[in-house]
Amino acid sequence: MTTPQLRDEYAAKPWLSLYDGVPEAPEIRYGNAFEPLDASVASHGDKPALYYLDSTMTFAELGAHVDAFAVALKDKFGVGPGDRVMLQLQNMPAFIIAQYAAWKLGAIVVPVNPMFKTGELVKLASDSEPKVLVQLDSLYADLRGPIEELGTTIITASALDFANEWPSDRLGEVGRAEPGAGGDFRALLEEYAGQRPDPIEVGLDDTAYLVYTSGTTGPPKGAMNTHRAVLFNSENYRIWCDLSDADVCLAIAPLFHVTGLIAHIGVSIQVAMPMALGFRFDPVVMCRLVERYKTTWVMGAITAYVAILNDPSARDFDLSSATKLWSGGQAVAATTVERLQELFGDYVHNLYGLTECTSESHAVPAARTAPVDPKSGALAVGTPVPGFECRVADETGNDLPVGEVGEIVMRSDSVVPGYWNKPEESAKAIRDGWLYTGDVGFMDEDGWFYIVDRIKDMIVASGYKIWPREVEDVLYTHPAVREAAVIGVADEYRGETVAAFVSLRAGESAEPDEIIAFCKERLAAYKYPRTLQIIDEIPKNANGKIMRRSLRDS
Repeated sequence: MTTPQLRDEYAAKPWLSLYDGVPEAPEIRYGNAFEPLDASVASHGDKPALYYLDSTMTFAELGAHVDAFAVALKDKFGVGPGDRVMLQLQNMPAFIIAQYAAWKLGAIVVPVNPMFKTGELVKLASDSEPKVLVQLDSLYADLRGPIEELGTTIITASALDFANEWPSDRLGEVGRAEPGAGGDFRALLEEYAGQRPDPIEVGLDDTAYLVYTSGTTGPPKGAMNTHRAVLFNSENYRIWCDLSDADVCLAIAPLFHVTGLIAHIGVSIQVAMPMALGFRFDPVVMCRLVERYKTTWVMGAITAYVAILNDPSARDFDLSSATKLWSGGQAVAATTVERLQELFGDYVHNLYGLTECTSESHAVPAARTAPVDPKSGALAVGTPVPGFECRVADETGNDLPVGEVGEIVMRSDSVVPGYWNKPEESAKAIRDGWLYTGDVGFMDEDGWFYIVDRIKDMIVASGYKIWPREVEDVLYTHPAVREAAVIGVADEYRGETVAAFVSLRAGESAEPDEIIAFCKERLAAYKYPRTLQIIDEIPKNANGKIMRRSLRDS
């Protein structure tokens, strides 16, 4: 493999002129990712660390629970350095407690989606071989057999743990299920209360997480996110978004996703900022948390923002405290940002990142708004954040001139060293320290980056290349369209043709032919949708990303 030719335009880092005083690189101030918790316990022990629905847990209480559970993991289950501890939990205190407890033993945390069925969970457990699974108790009866056959011990935690009242009007009725073979989470905390684990050496380059990618380009792969990477990008959120212990985080993203792990847990613990947890995403529950705890910092998928935007009851709540707003997960239409600003009263900044770079790599600076590319209409995802080198490459890995579309390539201390047990996949994605993202975009002369689409989602119709994102952005400008997704479908004459799926805003109506005609007026003849279906909901995964694969298979 030849060394790629790097262009001066990227080496010059023109984006630094947009930093507005933010340092060029984050400072890593700790020796591993659990030291910030001990520091926050020491300096802010009496301050709230977690708000869970209607209850409060201080940093001192959180630290004590972490220590107790760490001793329980070691004493009862023999968890030690390098062992994997899998977490299949919603946004609840048990997640944070179990994570830091595992880290204090030198173990690796494997966060997984509570929505996974048996086959999906077994696949990840077979790959990561966790010694212990801390699981939501309502999942235990259905999933226990195949997991326990792998030699994994299951500890169960209840959604009701640490909650005084349960919002059944929004989250449904919840009861307590039978405990796992490894025992009940809350009971273990009580059994080992007051005990502390022996200190252990954990280094910056040790693996903190195995975060499995969503599998949009194949079977899920366990990205090995290091302690260094967790600290690096947690600090990036702090300096980029101007966060401090005076802020309150709305944990709107799932904690099992890299956004929740870093933009919620990592940065909140590092700056001693309370996190408001609502078990799982519900628009009204999120609005209640904003109003009750005066949350200021929100980082979530644009689909979560849109869900709040489209829920009429959201306007019944005071959301004025939420002034530091960022979104990611997928490309955002400029019209959507405008509508969100009307609701929140503050600008929602764009952000882009990947599991493989441990959350954010590009973001709109706090004091700026994202420009719109005049040619494509794409909204910039931001500039590279501190400590990142970024470029746009062709199929051979060589840099393309400014403004030309190619693959986004990046490197930093937060890029993973590889995938768990997958050396060939690792070598393909990470070459000479550079992460090849599979995302297509370009950089303008000022250093703003624009994401066009995923390489695999490109549509080729009669030899013309079409990026679904461009068609979707036009669909979003139609007054009746709530969400949109575009895919390529087989066509005997054109090879592929454009098919669109849309859901409509509440109270709006439109016919497919009407929306197609709307697009035809605004797009080149080869780009506008030839077919369009109106459906109730655009399919999305738990991270809020639109699942084009599901639409192709439908």
